[in-house]
Amino acid sequence: MIVVKIGGGGGVDLDACCDDLARLHGAGERVVLVHGGSGPATALGEALGYPPRFITAPSGVSSRYTDARTLEIFTMAVAALNTQLVAGLQARGVNAIGLSGPDGRVLEGRRKEAVVAVEDGKRRVIRDDRSGTVERVNGPLLRLLLEQGYLPVISPPALSPDGPINVDGDRAAALVAATLGAGTLVLLTNVPGLLREVSDPASLVETVTSETMDEALALAGGRMRVKLLAAREALAAGLERVVIADGRGERPIARALEGRGTVVSGAWH
Repeated sequence: MIVVKIGGGGGVDLDACCDDLARLHGAGERVVLVHGGSGPATALGEALGYPPRFITAPSGVSSRYTDARTLEIFTMAVAALNTQLVAGLQARGVNAIGLSGPDGRVLEGRRKEAVVAVEDGKRRVIRDDRSGTVERVNGPLLRLLLEQGYLPVISPPALSPDGPINVDGDRAAALVAATLGAGTLVLLTNVPGLLREVSDPASLVETVTSETMDEALALAGGRMRVKLLAAREALAAGLERVVIADGRGERPIARALEGRGTVVSGAWH
């Protein structure tokens, strides 16, 4: 069982990913695809005259401020990408099925009551943000689909008691992988993996273990830090390994499964 997460920020070769997924599926491998949509959502928001706003947490991690209109735009953009991926897989003979988080309650979570942001060096509490955390994955539904030969393609938003919420795709993918007992989680992005020097692809950190995770987190910034946190959560839940790899170029998933990227593994508590 393999779970693949495609980053939503752009740069990942979707056709090459679909080619790899079709090969894996054809070889009898059970695969689940999870994707985000931050890049398309930003483009759609700008086209509609409602560009995104980003907020920075005290930890330094930046995220999309999700008011009601932003969530509506994000949902539209992610749905379009989901359809594109499903159609691409169907064209390659894979019986893919698209699922948004609320469909069959495949992703459920809770909305954050308040978000703390840092602006101009001052902390500000935001209470109308419609983002949250995935807490449950509908494993029985996904197993049923996999048993029937489908390849699930899952995207945010997730469902909460307050309605749909924007959630982090990497952490959602980690919980999907943990729920299904996957052996490997592949997180595809637009860089080779964790780099010691952001501008130097040759500075790739090839392995991260529980002993070196703190050092890796200190190196990482932005979205890479979130991917490492998602990897840590997946391994703590029992996965064997997580590979953060380059989604650009040919055979991106195959290369990741060969260990070409940053491989996170080891015993976690």
